[in-house]
Amino acid sequence: MKKVVAFLLVIGVVFLFSCNNRHSGNKKNKGKAVSKTVVRHPTVVMKTKFGTIVAELYPGKAPLTVANFERYIRENRLKDALFYRTVTMKNQPGKKVKIQVIQGGLFRDDHPAMLPPIKLETTKQTGLHHLNGTLSMARDKPNSATSEFFICVGNQPSLDYGGKRNPDGQGFAAFGRVIKGMDVVKKIQQQPSVHQMLTPQVKIDTIYLENAK
Repeated sequence: MKKVVAFLLVIGVVFLFSCNNRHSGNKKNKGKAVSKTVVRHPTVVMKTKFGTIVAELYPGKAPLTVANFERYIRENRLKDALFYRTVTMKNQPGKKVKIQVIQGGLFRDDHPAMLPPIKLETTKQTGLHHLNGTLSMARDKPNSATSEFFICVGNQPSLDYGGKRNPDGQGFAAFGRVIKGMDVVKKIQQQPSVHQMLTPQVKIDTIYLENAK
């Protein structure tokens, strides 16, 4: 009788142990099956005669800047937008701190589609940086950005908060980054220019949003 009881106890322990192993294995399998949540950023698509540029936007980090940019697109205010400025290492002889960008927007300060200026979201606030392909807002004094934007060609740390490109040290408002079409950006940058102004200007034929709420 004692042997039978002992045998049954052993069987019970083995059964419980195997069940626990199967249960823990299921957790691992479930862990492998469940992939990490992929954050889908809204993107802006810009089509030019040189090709298409696609940039993802970061509303979670630069909400005011992204909302302003998206409004320009949603309200069709950028139908006349173009790339009109190229900054290269060779065409800024008077600048101690050099940068490389192309700049676009409505070009005219008095354009009827222009919206009021927005508050500057610095890179210190957003945690974004002016890296290769970064999409950022052009401005004069702080809190003066409207419709004009630029795309970095190469890393441009002097455009971040505390950078020395702008004397006020506030830097510029980065809010997105090119994920497709940097070859197009570079091609535009290499076009003929006079005093940094592209000749001729490069029309943004189509601009629209994808995955935007």
